[in-house]
Amino acid sequence: TVLDLSGQGLTSIPSDVFSRTELVELNLSSNRLTGAPQAEIRHLQNLKALDLSDNALTGLPAELGQLKNLVTLDVSNNKLTGLPLELGNLTQLRLLDVSGNGYSSQDLDQIAAKLTQTEIRK
Repeated sequence: TVLDLSGQGLTSIPSDVFSRTELVELNLSSNRLTGAPQAEIRHLQNLKALDLSDNALTGLPAELGQLKNLVTLDVSNNKLTGLPLELGNLTQLRLLDVSGNGYSSQDLDQIAAKLTQTEIRK
């Protein structure tokens, strides 16, 4: 239920990862992921921890907002220019780390307003 693919030099998330619906933790940190993770990430409904830190992601899919069990989301040290407002749907989220990105603080303010129980690292 834990998959650690950190530091593998990945440029995209391998498609077979999205069929691993039993996953509780997914670590994709320190790779070379660019663009945005595929929308299929919504299939990982049991995820509690998702680490996408230290990549070159420029966006996040709105589908992340469907991962209702997510407790920790780390997207620090990427090249994010915006954040999907759907992150505000993650009512179980306790830690959102968006530090080291160039996103709009307006986006984060709207998300933070919904996530009153979440620690947000800017």
